[in-house]
Amino acid sequence: MYEISVESHFSAAHHLANYPGNCARWHGHNWTVTVFIQADALGALGMAIDFRTVKDCLHTLLAKFDHTDLNQVPELAGVNPTSEVIARYLYREMASTLDDGRLRVARVQVSETPGTRASYFE
Repeated sequence: MYEISVESHFSAAHHLANYPGNCARWHGHNWTVTVFIQADALGALGMAIDFRTVKDCLHTLLAKFDHTDLNQVPELAGVNPTSEVIARYLYREMASTLDDGRLRVARVQVSETPGTRASYFE
């Protein structure tokens, strides 16, 4: 089994409704997102998947979030835009685009601050 990962970043603000602390107030983060892809075999070029393919897919998705108020992003409507929720959304979108039977999105990890991370996988 092979595993590759691609990391990217975006900056955005959010607040957590009904949170009993500071995060209930509007605040911002420099978020880090890492996507892990697993493949059971390499393609004809000796790669699990071209890093560029993963980067392009991730960049397209993160463009919806970058420099926004995440509470106003339609794809996250109705839920608190936590690291966990963002990881789940990105995982499902990446998997629907990249999973092909030979490779699959294994998990997506989201960090809103150094030292804190949330992952989602199925």
